[in-house]
Amino acid sequence: MPSARRASAPKAPKLGGGSVSLDAAAFTARFNMPLVHESVRAELAARRRGTAATKTRGMVSGGGEKPWRQKGTGRARAGSNRSPLWTGGGVVFGPSPRHYTFKVNRKERRAALRSALSLHAERESLAVFDAGAFDAPSTAQAVGLLNDWDPAEPVLVVLGSEEAAAGKSFRNIARVEALPVDEVGVADVVGAASLLISESALPALVARAQKRERATVAPAEEAAAPATEAAAARAAEEAA
Repeated sequence: MPSARRASAPKAPKLGGGSVSLDAAAFTARFNMPLVHESVRAELAARRRGTAATKTRGMVSGGGEKPWRQKGTGRARAGSNRSPLWTGGGVVFGPSPRHYTFKVNRKERRAALRSALSLHAERESLAVFDAGAFDAPSTAQAVGLLNDWDPAEPVLVVLGSEEAAAGKSFRNIARVEALPVDEVGVADVVGAASLLISESALPALVARAQKRERATVAPAEEAAAPATEAAAARAAEEAA
């Protein structure tokens, strides 16, 4: 795991020849295990459908009449044939539809994504390719591209929104998953042993991982603002 920020921007090999410089802010971050763990838990929890449900005794049919009188039969007392003790009765404390989501702040999600990307850059398990070479879906072409790189499995292929042909080329290969860049989460990046990113998807992935700076007002602008307001007030008085 990367323990400290590296001084220079890392590089990733480009399949077919050459290399690509990676953004230092997104690919040289310190690995934050608690933050990555929380983000992965949140993403996996949000993917749960939460549709498991059972019927309580108030939801099952029947039970309107007491099965037999209270005393004199020699049998145990019973008030309804829909009791949880009876076959066909309701379920006690069964699951009901619910959601499992919990909130993770945007800053935390970006920091976790930077940690995951930096881990791949540190391990040199990241490569870039030109998805424009796929004029039409071709699984053989995709297999040949992976064989030239020989990555560890499983492999995550990150594609741009307009690169459907490349996505169809990779989707039939075992232990390889192709996702649009907008749908890639921290859990996907961490769960992949190798990361293959298209050239067009790389800037979008970096933009999702970068820190968002708050807009600041320059000191000169701050000093000019009161003067402008005072001038406007004087002009209004003179006009009156």
